[in-house]
Amino acid sequence: MTASVLAQVSPAAGGPLAYAGTFLLAAGVYSLTAHIAARNVLGDVPIKRALLVGPAPAAISLLLQQYGPLAFVFAVAVDFVLIRYVYRIKARTTALVTFIHIVVSILVLFVVLSAYRLAGTAPV
Repeated sequence: MTASVLAQVSPAAGGPLAYAGTFLLAAGVYSLTAHIAARNVLGDVPIKRALLVGPAPAAISLLLQQYGPLAFVFAVAVDFVLIRYVYRIKARTTALVTFIHIVVSILVLFVVLSAYRLAGTAPV
C-alpha cells in the first residue's frame, strides 16, 4: 500500500475545536434522523427524545473511528438500546426504528457528501 492510500484511510488529526464541531454536527444529524425514524414508525413523538439518542452514535463514531466496522456495530447496538429506553417500546419495534434510523442516516450522508463533491467540481 502506498503512503497516499494510507493517508486517506487514517483518521484526520485535528484540534479540540475540530473534534467538538464534528461531534456537535454529527449529534445534530443523528438526532434529526432518529426523530425522522421514530415519527415514521411511532407517529407523533416529541423531538426531545431524539435529542437523547443522537449524541451517543456521534460520540462512538468519533471516538472509535479507527476501528471501522467494529465502531459501526457498536454504535448500532448502543442506538438500539437508547431507542428502546428513550421511547419505551418493544424490541421488535425498536429494531424497526433502529433500522430506519440507519437507512435515513446513510441517505442523508450520501446526499451531503454528493453535494460536497459536486460543489468541489464547480469552476472557480
